[in-house]
Amino acid sequence: MASTVRKVAKLAGVSPMTVSRVINGAENVKEETRARVQRVIDELDYVPNRLARVLTSQRSGTIGLVVPDVVNPFFTLVLRGAEAAARRAGYRLLVCDSENDPRREREYIEDLVSYRVDGLLIAPASERTKNGLLPLQRRGFPFVLIDRSIADLACDSVQSDNVAGARLLTEHLIRIGHRRIAHLVGSDDNSTGRERLQGYREALEAAGIPYSDKLLFHTTVDRIGGYRAVQAMLASEPLPTAIFAVNNMTAVGAMEALRERGLTVPGDIGLVCFDDVEHLAVLSPFLTVMDQPAETFGSLASQLLVERVEGKGGEGARRIVLQSKLIVRDSCCSKTGVPAR
Repeated sequence: MASTVRKVAKLAGVSPMTVSRVINGAENVKEETRARVQRVIDELDYVPNRLARVLTSQRSGTIGLVVPDVVNPFFTLVLRGAEAAARRAGYRLLVCDSENDPRREREYIEDLVSYRVDGLLIAPASERTKNGLLPLQRRGFPFVLIDRSIADLACDSVQSDNVAGARLLTEHLIRIGHRRIAHLVGSDDNSTGRERLQGYREALEAAGIPYSDKLLFHTTVDRIGGYRAVQAMLASEPLPTAIFAVNNMTAVGAMEALRERGLTVPGDIGLVCFDDVEHLAVLSPFLTVMDQPAETFGSLASQLLVERVEGKGGEGARRIVLQSKLIVRDSCCSKTGVPAR
């Protein structure tokens, strides 16, 4: 790297120190000089050695992001928001997909730390993620949780009010006449699943509707999980009149299973879920959803993390709770004559 910097400096007619300032984005360089150095860098196809920069500055300028399902449109938008905010702050994002596997997630966390990222953004796969984060916390390594919390782990986080959102979705179904409402939910080892189940139960209790374990279907929070859960649901009697799916991909799988059986939504059964499916909503506004501001999750989490990395985070854990929005569309018909929209 040193020899290349010297070559750039010689061809540009500046000192190696000036070349380093240009590469690192320092402000105390004249624009004409910066442009001349950049032209030489472009002509030589010179790529700065990021490892060497880490050794001199003790920062890599990179942030790691670990999500449980990059295929899920919610986490795709989280990624977009996180990356945009990171780039604005001068950082690059390295992304890993844990596929909701705690072991894979632990390996990715260890890999990213060994690659000298400055901090981590993590949507935890489960409560077991805590085992990999506690050693980092003891070392003062900065990280921020996104979407999901971990019990008894005091750290910065960005999430939504899952209890209130689930209660609103369930109350909407009850308002239009549904009383037998199935809930497709993830593992108890996941905070969003627990909180959305709590909101579902609170809405039933407030309406005087008995809660039944027979209407609760634990599954994986993806398309296959939704498909399998509805297959199990269709083997029970009597069938529910509506389904509350824990997230959008679970709802997609549920729809597949219903159509395979020849049942229609909302003609035969209503369907609601958390998180919008942006592209499907544009093509055909169909699913009634509790829409979370996914990009804002990512951008705020990046901002919190950059502040921690740069020593501006202050004392104590910071917790941001974002509000979701109920969007009523066509996927749940009224049983009482009350308009479903």
